[in-house]
Formats: sequence, C-alpha cells, structure tokens
Amino acid sequence: MPTRRQTTADESAELIVIYQCLCDETRLRILNLLASTDQLCVCHFQRLLNKTQVQISKHLSYLKAKGLVKSTKRANWMIYRLPRQRSAELDANLRCLQDCVQTHSIFKDDLKRLRKLQPTLGWLSDDGSCSDASECSGPAKGVASPSRGTGKK
Repeated sequence: MPTRRQTTADESAELIVIYQCLCDETRLRILNLLASTDQLCVCHFQRLLNKTQVQISKHLSYLKAKGLVKSTKRANWMIYRLPRQRSAELDANLRCLQDCVQTHSIFKDDLKRLRKLQPTLGWLSDDGSCSDASECSGPAKGVASPSRGTGKK
C-alpha cells in the first residue's frame, strides 16, 4: 500500500498564500492573462480588464508581495510577469486555473482581447517605450471614474 508523502509546514504555508491570491476575480484574471503571455504592462491590464490603474496596481502589488508575480521597471512603465522558477504548487494551480476558466465567458473574453493586443506587445522586449503610453497615465478607455454617492436615497 503506497504511503502518503508528509506535507511540510512551508508547503502548507505556500498553498495558503496561493489560495489567498486566487480568491479574487481580478487577481484570477491577471494570473490567467500572465499564464497566457510572457509579460504585460499595467496599462495593458487596464485595457484588457477594463479597470482603473489604481485597481490594477492594487492587485498586482498584492500578487507581487505574495510572490506570485515579478515586476521590472522600464522607463515610466511597470512590467509584470509570472516568476520564471515557480514552485510545483503554483505551477499546478496555474494549470488548473487555465483549465477551469475555459467555460467562463469573462476569462474567454479577456483572452480574446489579449490576442487582439498581442501584435502591439513587441515593445516589451525591444526599445522600452510603451505603445499604449496614453493608457499608462490615465484610466482605461471606457472605464468611468467611480462616482461618489452621498449615501442618501
């Protein structure tokens, strides 16, 4: 009878961190996009997810602090990617994510938009200037600024 491998405290802690990151739709969408391409700029996430720079940056900072994404600064732009060397646990969960989202329209739509955007992503490995520079300095196109209600009805 095969014996079960003992899970170490470090492995358990890593799984908890991974699942904490996966319990938010925006973070799931970000990780799914990064698993489908090499790297993306904050402005690309804004465009792909139809979210503001503040919203995207908040989620990317969280993922970076937990070690699920890496970043590099190129001129005025922050470029994000998945870690080159990933734990077996993270790798397995990213593969599972990509399998699970195949039937969900929001994720399929994200990937359709990514495919349309990919021809413009060459700058990420070339001269360091963002082809979507106008996106980097303001909210994503089509995203209205959040309205501040009075709380009264």
